[in-house]
Amino acid sequence: MSQSLFNIQGKIALVTGSTHGLGMSMAMGLGNSGATIIVNGNSSQEKINIAVKEYNNAGIKAFGYKFNVADEEQVISAIKKIETEVGAIDILVNNAGIIKRTPLVDMKVEDFKQVIDIDLVSPFIVSKYVVRGMIERKEGKIINICSMMSELGRNTVGAYAAAKGGLVMLTKNMATEWARFNIQINGIGPGYFATLQTEPIRVNGHPFNDFIINRTPAKKWGNPNDLSGPAIFLASKASDFVNGHILYVDGGILATIGTPSNEEYI
Repeated sequence: MSQSLFNIQGKIALVTGSTHGLGMSMAMGLGNSGATIIVNGNSSQEKINIAVKEYNNAGIKAFGYKFNVADEEQVISAIKKIETEVGAIDILVNNAGIIKRTPLVDMKVEDFKQVIDIDLVSPFIVSKYVVRGMIERKEGKIINICSMMSELGRNTVGAYAAAKGGLVMLTKNMATEWARFNIQINGIGPGYFATLQTEPIRVNGHPFNDFIINRTPAKKWGNPNDLSGPAIFLASKASDFVNGHILYVDGGILATIGTPSNEEYI
């Protein structure tokens, strides 16, 4: 019985921004649990094809679709194509996102708007057109990828934090409107993870590495595979009465004010 709760065998999962990074880690977790993965990216078809091959080599059934999640017409076309060629989307993970590290006083308005469009508006667009089929079938799972910056501020990431904070409230409002159709809409808020992007700042002695290690009760960076379990939980029947919740996967950062650097306890 416990295993059947987490069974997503045969489900179709669209994971936006899943050609690399944390998106790929979550999609791999879903695929290894039996889901067919719809790989999405917007940089190049070649990159998508390489990612699909990587999924296939891992024994995961995967299909690739190139479209801009912030472009409504592209999303409409892509969703129709996916549903015709692969099948109805049972699980949607709104993972695609960008960050621009610029102090707010120096940030161009068009750059601020671009971050909002991709990190906040695109989950609305993609969900809007995927959820219609879920409503008809009276079943579905939507997972919005939020961030610790949904809760905390930090220098130079004001646009990203504004978008991710808004995504928390969008998640709650999606749940408010769609939960009655047996659709669960929740979020995952990743902490700091050991990825290729963070590798240059994870060397011992780097100020930011030391800051993260000292700030995190678990005293380490997260492994991307640590996101697989939460994704499977929120994509499976195990979470059928969980709605509008943000599951932070951060090693405990949001649970504490932090530890003084010069002594363990005060």
